[in-house]
Amino acid sequence: MKKSTKEKETNSWNADRYHKHAHFVSELALPVVALLDPKEGEKILDVGCGEGTLGLEISKHGTEVYGVDLSPEMVNQAIANGLEAEVMSATEMPFEQEFDAVFSNATLHWVREPELAVKHIAKALKSGGRFIAEFGGEGNVQHIVMAMRTVFERHPEYGKFDDFWFFPTPEQYTQILERHGFEVHTIELIPRPTPIDDIAHWLAVFTNGVTEHLESSQTEQFRAEVREILKKTIYTTQEGWMADYVRLRVKAIKQ
Repeated sequence: MKKSTKEKETNSWNADRYHKHAHFVSELALPVVALLDPKEGEKILDVGCGEGTLGLEISKHGTEVYGVDLSPEMVNQAIANGLEAEVMSATEMPFEQEFDAVFSNATLHWVREPELAVKHIAKALKSGGRFIAEFGGEGNVQHIVMAMRTVFERHPEYGKFDDFWFFPTPEQYTQILERHGFEVHTIELIPRPTPIDDIAHWLAVFTNGVTEHLESSQTEQFRAEVREILKKTIYTTQEGWMADYVRLRVKAIKQ
């Protein structure tokens, strides 16, 4: 397996915290694994492999799975769990026509350069190879994003709110895929309200990029105020916290 030789961009995640408060990410992705339909003997690239949960599930079908993730903590955990993996950005993958399929779950909405990521995914695939992915689509966590923006507007001392996620429409992502030689077989938005244990934990796991420049006291204040706003929109005493997820699920074939 070819390794990246350039200095790697990295991203810090707490693997234990992720496993404790965001295990639903992998658990709800089994339909995406079914869409991948892995076959014995195939080589499959898992982009954004995280702890390796889904990569190991895919490998049960007799496939050779290689994982890449931007987080050293996640890659270390994936390797400890038994997955071959490397720290690598989706926009810097060096692979050339090595894989029968590329799989990605809950990752590509983090990539600031989606066009470049798709270019490298296409390059990694053999001709006729398939790209199967699910990630945040148009409208994903809309209430949460609005609440975060509102708190930043209340506190100019926080600076500018960095809305770093990429939540495309099916039309937008289809155009990107087609520009890089893919034929889109299926692409759809799937509303998926998702129960979570507490929005405070969700914010601690997923919004470090928003708060990394804040002092610890400001981060605590930010999370508390966002939580208070969201109690009116995504919380009920009957159902608890329900994140307003909308996923974009795609199957495309490299021509």
